[in-house]
Amino acid sequence: MSESPYTVSDVMTHTVVAVGSEAPFKEIVELLDQWKVSAVPVLAGEGRVVGVVSEADLLPKEEVRDSDDAEFAERAKAGAVTAGELMSAPAVTVHADATVAEAARIMARRHVKRLPVVDRIGILQGVVSRSDLLKVFLRTDAEIAGEIRLSVLNRLPVTTPLTVEVSEGVVTLGGSLPERGLEPVLARAMRAVEGVVDVRVELTHR
Repeated sequence: MSESPYTVSDVMTHTVVAVGSEAPFKEIVELLDQWKVSAVPVLAGEGRVVGVVSEADLLPKEEVRDSDDAEFAERAKAGAVTAGELMSAPAVTVHADATVAEAARIMARRHVKRLPVVDRIGILQGVVSRSDLLKVFLRTDAEIAGEIRLSVLNRLPVTTPLTVEVSEGVVTLGGSLPERGLEPVLARAMRAVEGVVDVRVELTHR
């Protein structure tokens, strides 16, 4: 059990399928199907990530079959046949030491399902997906309760009788506090613990 937030390196996939910029369209489709992934990083040189080809980059090839709109055909890169022509660039990436929460925010803001994990000079280290980020919710209730007692309650500036119960990731905090102002601080600290689904505060105030 760790007191610090889970990082991308804790949950990412290290074995990654990637392609070079000259990889042909059909090979990319075959790789997506074979590895059951929705996107592949495009690499240059010694493994630097220069872009990503996703299903969204490939689908316009199919859409354009039924279109008479020349402008749409051009916009859809209908003539693109290699990863370098198809890819979205620059790639949206993340570093291995980023927190899981930071990676989740990047995915939400940039509307992507997977992020290449790169080092400081852009070399591919792995990939983190939405499903990887959900791994933190596989922690047991006992692990979550133990971390809350150790890293949240034991660091309170006052000694106070509090109880922690965790069921299916939902934390219930009971007992009493000397002042009401500590309640939102405690709730926020507990929500930051990896694996917590929700927090219910049932406190009295002395």
